[in-house]
Amino acid sequence: MAVTLVNPSGLPEIPIYRQVSVATGSKLIHVAGQVSWDEQGAPVGDGDLAAQVEQCYLNVGTALAGVAVRHRGARRAGAPRWGSTARISGASGPRSP
Repeated sequence: MAVTLVNPSGLPEIPIYRQVSVATGSKLIHVAGQVSWDEQGAPVGDGDLAAQVEQCYLNVGTALAGVAVRHRGARRAGAPRWGSTARISGASGPRSP
């Protein structure tokens, strides 16, 4: 199964990874976790959770459109589970209490 790594236009380009990966054969697509950044990588909605969430969903839509998938074509969205006692601390990831 071949895998293509993509940075769709409309999302910030992060040098160390790609925003989307597409596996051909069964066309399995993974989208990187999205944050409230605009296309240039500038933060959106400082202090406004609703604006941040909206930007994240817009980024997911942009990522899927960049590999020719509409939201209706998406079958599952999820996040990693770190357990009921895990906490997320900034960009450093989960920490146990």
